[in-house]
Amino acid sequence: MTTRTFNNLTRRGLLTSAAAMAIVAPLPALALTDASARRLVDGIVGDINRIIASGGSLASMISSFEKIFVKYADVSIIAQSVLGPDARSASPAQMRAYIAAFQGYVARKYGKRFQEFVGGRIEVQSTRQVKTWHEVITTAYLKGQSPFEVRFLVSDRSGRELFFDMVIEGISLRTSERAEIGAMLDRNRGSIDGLIADLKKAG
Repeated sequence: MTTRTFNNLTRRGLLTSAAAMAIVAPLPALALTDASARRLVDGIVGDINRIIASGGSLASMISSFEKIFVKYADVSIIAQSVLGPDARSASPAQMRAYIAAFQGYVARKYGKRFQEFVGGRIEVQSTRQVKTWHEVITTAYLKGQSPFEVRFLVSDRSGRELFFDMVIEGISLRTSERAEIGAMLDRNRGSIDGLIADLKKAG
């Protein structure tokens, strides 16, 4: 693995702490505007920067990250999208259990990386409409690394503005997380219950 590849992977791992997620393309936006999409990401960035500056324990950071994820992300849609076509074979009870397990998995897996943000920050740069959603472009400044771009994709398909994906240096988190969940499902031979059990222990 080249140094550049390693650095990119490290950066993606760090930024996923802000929110790791993935989803299919949203339905057309209704009231969503550049300004409202930016306000959403301003909120995310403000909360993340406060966590970074808090000096709290790792457990506290993980708990805070889960709250950010639930507050600003379309968690149900993200979880279903990451699961892919296998979501159609799950019962309603299994889907509820899977979504809850996925939420906890994301919080543990990426919340642990918050300590590596200490001394850094994220800044919102610009906003633009792309097809049926809005894209908010930010720059991440991490200690000891050159600045890099993170794009939040925002939609109001669920009735309020929520982010449904992040693109870090051209890499969509949708692809990354779908691959991870797909690998877990393969190890469980397609068993949704097995996947749920693994997600509860992972991260």
